[in-house]
Amino acid sequence: MANDPRDAAHPIPQFPAGFLWGVSTSAHQIEGAVDRREPSVWDTFTAEPGRVKDGSTAAVACDHFHRYREDVALLSGLGVDAYRFSVSWPRVNSPGGLDFYDRLVDELLTAGVRPVPTLFHWDLPADLDWLERDTASRFAEYVSVVVDRLGDRVQKWITLNEPAEHTLLGHALGTHAPGRQLLFDALPVAHHQLLAHGLAVRALRAAGATDIGVANSHGPTWPASREPADVEAAAFYDVLLNRLFAEPLLLGEYPEGLGELMPGDVAADLKVIGEPLDWYGVNYYAPTRVGAPQGTEIEFGGIRMPADLPFSVQDIEGVPVTDFGWPVVPEGLTELLTTFKDRYGDRLPPVVITENGCSYEGVDDQARIAYLDGHIRALHRALEAGVDVRGYFVWSLLDNFEWAEGYARRFGLVHVDYATQTRTPKASYRWLRDVLRAQR
Repeated sequence: MANDPRDAAHPIPQFPAGFLWGVSTSAHQIEGAVDRREPSVWDTFTAEPGRVKDGSTAAVACDHFHRYREDVALLSGLGVDAYRFSVSWPRVNSPGGLDFYDRLVDELLTAGVRPVPTLFHWDLPADLDWLERDTASRFAEYVSVVVDRLGDRVQKWITLNEPAEHTLLGHALGTHAPGRQLLFDALPVAHHQLLAHGLAVRALRAAGATDIGVANSHGPTWPASREPADVEAAAFYDVLLNRLFAEPLLLGEYPEGLGELMPGDVAADLKVIGEPLDWYGVNYYAPTRVGAPQGTEIEFGGIRMPADLPFSVQDIEGVPVTDFGWPVVPEGLTELLTTFKDRYGDRLPPVVITENGCSYEGVDDQARIAYLDGHIRALHRALEAGVDVRGYFVWSLLDNFEWAEGYARRFGLVHVDYATQTRTPKASYRWLRDVLRAQR
């Protein structure tokens, strides 16, 4: 069981003054009110039988669109500094769609909570396609509309959430929207998202924004053994899931051998993609143990992995797992951040953990408390090792629609009864509230 932050013998270490504490959500997973926005690729995907494990959709989800005041009150009671939410591009495309975010931002500021919008969290308008270069330009136009409306009250911005997962799961493996199985032919999706990021940074700068980051998912890659085939497979996986999405932003270049696989004038695009950031967001959940291909299809963490990949993802033995089956390895967060510091040096901006969390059932969620306790301490160890860490956001405020898993996974600090929409703060909510009080 995790240490109680009120226990003077085992307190959570103190973080520097000004460290940003927050929680995260995304529009498609909580907002509902599908009739008040245009369709997204996720609406199309979930309408197809068999795509979502419990057959559900996000048409209502947590009904946050209508209940946002109640949810902001939960944020205020929790005592967080900031709330990371996402703006729905399909909603903004609809008449009056930005009015909702106007109201949400004003409610947050009244409650003393800093709004931190993510401009794309996977809910692409259904008539657009990341395989098409023009989608990047369309994204920049949308970003200009949003910042023009909200920029007088919002300072901190996030361009994209997890382009790696959106590429891999949505376009290479087909387990997420839009459900394509292109394998390595999905690489243009990665490039166009990165280009969209760079164009969005330029649009935000043109509007006067000075606090811009991204939310990239990263984790250490551990070879399954010291055998050369396993080491080589792990290095390749690390390039695909870590370096491919970090190095164009931080170094202005693709890892060796990948640039020539991308469409268009890559050298010119990299000048846009590499626009300087004010901070770098990291979504961390776990390391990945990778070995040589095994020649058989497997399911790992709810994801079907085809047999013809040049690597295999394997279980990490001897560690606890969440209800989702994900390994719990807090020290992986320290390892990841110190590796990035060593790898990128002064090219790595200040870091913010934009997501970290776990799926567990129950309102008395002691396992979630243990998870968060361990990861917050691991983050502090990275800070002590010299990593410039500026913030930490828990995923998630609310139980929500967990993509292809439907409503079967609960990541929230607050339990949601989807039939009644009743919110019930869990033990982890109260624990984190006390941690944050002790940090003041």
